[in-house]
Amino acid sequence: MNVDEEVERLQQEIKRLGKQQDDGSYKVTFGVLFHDDRCADIFEALVGTLRAAKKRKILTYDGELLLQGVHDNVEIILKSTPPTSSSSPK
Repeated sequence: MNVDEEVERLQQEIKRLGKQQDDGSYKVTFGVLFHDDRCADIFEALVGTLRAAKKRKILTYDGELLLQGVHDNVEIILKSTPPTSSSSPK
């Protein structure tokens, strides 16, 4: 899986595990993501995928490097995205 695919999967997992906010964003803690069995199976380097998504301004969280245990309560916020049309004219 390349980085773009991993970032896409990460967005799906945050939506699955997180809580939707009034502004359309999703919020989940690092500990919830890290300890989820499905995420553990999908992501070889969860922290690296989070950093790539943060660099692309898809999500935000405090700090640069998240460590299991120490940063379990850090909130990761998946920014809301404007709806896009999934069907294109043929």
